[in-house]
Amino acid sequence: MSRHRVRVADLAPEMTLGPREVRHLHVLRLAVGDALRVFDGQGAEASATIAVLEPERAVLQLGDVVERVAETPCPLTLAVALLKGDKLSDVVRAATELGVASVQLLITERADAREIGAQKLTRLQRIAEEASKQSRRAVIPTVLSPVPLAGWQWEGQLFVAQPGSPERLGGLLDWAAPVNVLTGPEGGLSEREVAGLLERGAHAVTLGPRILRAETAPVALLGAIAAMGR
Repeated sequence: MSRHRVRVADLAPEMTLGPREVRHLHVLRLAVGDALRVFDGQGAEASATIAVLEPERAVLQLGDVVERVAETPCPLTLAVALLKGDKLSDVVRAATELGVASVQLLITERADAREIGAQKLTRLQRIAEEASKQSRRAVIPTVLSPVPLAGWQWEGQLFVAQPGSPERLGGLLDWAAPVNVLTGPEGGLSEREVAGLLERGAHAVTLGPRILRAETAPVALLGAIAAMGR
């Protein structure tokens, strides 16, 4: 079974790859007749064979569809406050490996940053794509432009990482509806922000007795879900 995977727009009997993916094939030293996997980023994956391989173009022939079981029963969204530097890159990469369907960036009262440029947002989306390939997922999470916390609307359940909360995620999580998890910036969410989320139906949950860094908390929260077998 081939371990090489490439992203395609759609699964079709014949699929043409552009220069970026073709460069990847050349780096892997693949040749005409070699097998690989193709996925569309929306959950579909199949085997394929290289039929044509040129310097900047390749044609793949579709094989058998692959059944995937790597996704959660309902969509899982990570909502995370804007962070400085490359911290968001690390969070998006780990969140993709841990099964999120989307990452919602948030502007909060104590956020390390107030905005994010289009170029950095594109880079975060590319990181999600590469992490999906590496972790053998058929879904590429969407990294959504930041919105103010007070204006963010979610569907299903929302669990907010909050030091001191008596509630634990394991006793509340229910996969009958979409699941959202939220972590704040360095310094945490303000009391007003937490109160507003709870009034809207969110649950505050503990991540243990220690205070975690802003880039560690989302990984710990998603890791707790993954440890439950999801």
